[in-house]
Amino acid sequence: MKHYDVLVIGAGPGGYVAAEEAARLGKSVAVIERQAIGGTCLNVGCIPSKAYLEHAHWIDSISKAQQNGMQVELSGVDFTQLYERKNKVIASLQKGIHSTFKSLNIDFIEGEAIYTSNNTFEVNGEKITYEDVLLATGSQPFIPPIPGLSSQPYLTTDTFFSMEVLPEKLVIIGGGVIAVELAFAMEALGVEVTMLEIAKDILLTEDEDARKIIKQKLKNRMTVETEVVIKNVTNNTVELEGDKQYTYDRLLIATGRKPNIDLAQAMNLEFDEQGKFIAVDEYYQTSKPHVYAVGDVIGGYTLAHSASTEGIKAVRAMNKMKERPLLNCHVPRSLFTHPEVATFGLSEEEAKVQGYDVVISQLPFGFNGRAIAVDQTEGFIKLIVERKYGEILGAIICGPEATEILHQVLTLVEAEGTIYELASTVYSHPTVSELVQDVAKAIVREI
Repeated sequence: MKHYDVLVIGAGPGGYVAAEEAARLGKSVAVIERQAIGGTCLNVGCIPSKAYLEHAHWIDSISKAQQNGMQVELSGVDFTQLYERKNKVIASLQKGIHSTFKSLNIDFIEGEAIYTSNNTFEVNGEKITYEDVLLATGSQPFIPPIPGLSSQPYLTTDTFFSMEVLPEKLVIIGGGVIAVELAFAMEALGVEVTMLEIAKDILLTEDEDARKIIKQKLKNRMTVETEVVIKNVTNNTVELEGDKQYTYDRLLIATGRKPNIDLAQAMNLEFDEQGKFIAVDEYYQTSKPHVYAVGDVIGGYTLAHSASTEGIKAVRAMNKMKERPLLNCHVPRSLFTHPEVATFGLSEEEAKVQGYDVVISQLPFGFNGRAIAVDQTEGFIKLIVERKYGEILGAIICGPEATEILHQVLTLVEAEGTIYELASTVYSHPTVSELVQDVAKAIVREI
């Protein structure tokens, strides 16, 4: 029987980052993982999707070069090579985690963690005890009850990246962030893509103005149907009410994810009011002492960086170093389309509901010299600011390098800066970031 100060269940972004933090604090640590190290993000989510999106970006760049006087030609796409590159990226990052674990003396145990009794798990027939345990068990694809689906082969966001042959026709059921990102990537590679969403619109979690831009880009490239009612799925057709149907040779179900709570149920932990997520206090401790949980299993923003931050805070709480919990309003949210979309904080509607007197300014990238020079003028920057003190409540950036630019605003907010500091910062010219200051100055003038 082995004993550890900290036992982590799950080696995704919440688990492996927490394990590294615990080891750096001088604790003996083990991580149990039943699948691949790195979790969903590294293996079947954030990382492989960005690899494919970068391939799409290269193709878009060739097209733009052709439109602007450069005589270049794309003779074809070797998807096998792209697939192998994606695998190399994943393997490299997995190797990096293993290397860090080794340097910090973290034991990595591959297998299914089975709860047996208080302070004891069993893995591969061996019992393991602990002082503190962190549940970072993540989530799995949610598959809705669509007529005919269960009897047909289909891809999920967990299996999509094992696809070794590029399909000719791909139907995607779902219109959230991952569905939209994969639609962009596949269409650029020459796949005929159809997106079907049962909700009133795609990307309902995104700012309305940004959503309109991305939706129009999609519609220019593929078929996008919203508010659909699916009658049946056959081995090559999705049939909708109204006698409309779409054929495919691969079908992707991208309708969200659900938390992996089997282990929490076995441990008899308390759940939230909806019974969906593990209930935790502000320091990520569950209803049982010495049992903590982070990431997808506790709700909030189910994002890799959220889970990692929560994991670090949970481990520090175990070590009498309690910190302020992660604030959802300070979590950046990214959509890696073309153009990119990045947001944090409150929307205009949310700010008003909470009683803020808000000032909002929005300017298009078409006003920015660098954006014009590099022919990337789609999109805008919008800031939502409280009038009295100039507190920045939220930001939406839709445009070139949006996911990178957002952090300069978010860093200022974390440091308790205001719109006045943003407006008075000296920006390099010409940069696309200058538009941030232009928006800030417009708000200061209105205040």
